[in-house]
Amino acid sequence: MSDETKRGESTVKSYIAVWAALLVLTAVTVTTASLDLGKIAIIVVLAIAAVKSTLVVLYFMHLRHEKRIVIKILIPIAIALLAIFIGLTYSDIMNR
Repeated sequence: MSDETKRGESTVKSYIAVWAALLVLTAVTVTTASLDLGKIAIIVVLAIAAVKSTLVVLYFMHLRHEKRIVIKILIPIAIALLAIFIGLTYSDIMNR
């Protein structure tokens, strides 16, 4: 086992697996957009986007190996920003 693997660093295999998962999730998103799911479609597409962004943040931005205190600080900030963005988007839609 190499020194990088012992420290918990991501390997090339894990990058390829995450990349493949992102491709599959992108295909699922495109397929979902063509289906008539009604009002639930936006929830499904946002859930898939959340999973994809989580994979990118954890593996490609290397937060998977970050100290837990950093994660505990970043998660509430990210959720608050997401709530603000969604709230502003829906308030704009409602006022048109």
